[in-house]
Amino acid sequence: MFARVTKYKMKPGSREAATAMMNQLKGQIMGMPGMHNFVNVMNDDGSGYVISIVENEATSDANAEKVKALWGQFSEHLESVPTPEGYDVIANWAN
Repeated sequence: MFARVTKYKMKPGSREAATAMMNQLKGQIMGMPGMHNFVNVMNDDGSGYVISIVENEATSDANAEKVKALWGQFSEHLESVPTPEGYDVIANWAN
């Protein structure tokens, strides 16, 4: 498995609107090929990370344009365009 980790920063006061938008886009996010897990964490100041676990790096790369388009829908809420990084998954545990 492969993880795409993306650091982002929302503009002040946009947390609620961005969260609502994310929830509306859940079907598109989770419907991307190879998607296993999606985690979005955000502090009160709007800084956060998205961690997406997908089947493999090739699948992640193939989803890149879809991911870019999804982030584009948040453009009015973002301080800058986030840049994802990729990692091999060493452990993906859950209870």
